[in-house]
Amino acid sequence: MARYHNIEKCSTVNGEGVRLSVFLSGCPHHCKGCFSPQTWNPKSGLELDEEAYKEIIDGLEDKYCTGLTLLGGDPLAPYNLEDSLKIAKLCKDIGKTVWCYTGYLYEEVKDLEVIKYIDVLVDGKFVESLTSKSARWKGSTNQRVILVRKSLEQGEIVFHSDNDK
Repeated sequence: MARYHNIEKCSTVNGEGVRLSVFLSGCPHHCKGCFSPQTWNPKSGLELDEEAYKEIIDGLEDKYCTGLTLLGGDPLAPYNLEDSLKIAKLCKDIGKTVWCYTGYLYEEVKDLEVIKYIDVLVDGKFVESLTSKSARWKGSTNQRVILVRKSLEQGEIVFHSDNDK
């Protein structure tokens, strides 16, 4: 069972619209300058138990919530995959969008089952020397904002319109 650090309701900085952000525990990348190094240890935080899932579902059902953002830590780290998939499926069942932030590249994770439930993937490790205040939805300019469903359909990466900002 995965662990998490925070479930943030009404976030407007982790993707388009008003989002429920779930900060999962554990990240193998340990990027220098990471904004949430407290989430690196997969054994830190709280257990993602039934109570946490209820909080996630309640947050997603809020009429102002436009979707879910999975981040952390890294939601696509092997020890987080099962719960990331479960949360993403719940979100899609409710009819909301799923954004996911990962240090892995799209090419490394595109065949994971959870990818089918993600609408937008922000991929790549954070690189402190490539930080840009004008970069929207990403921490450094090497990261990419990818429209996953269109990318899977077309067999090539399709970028979100905000990818270059």
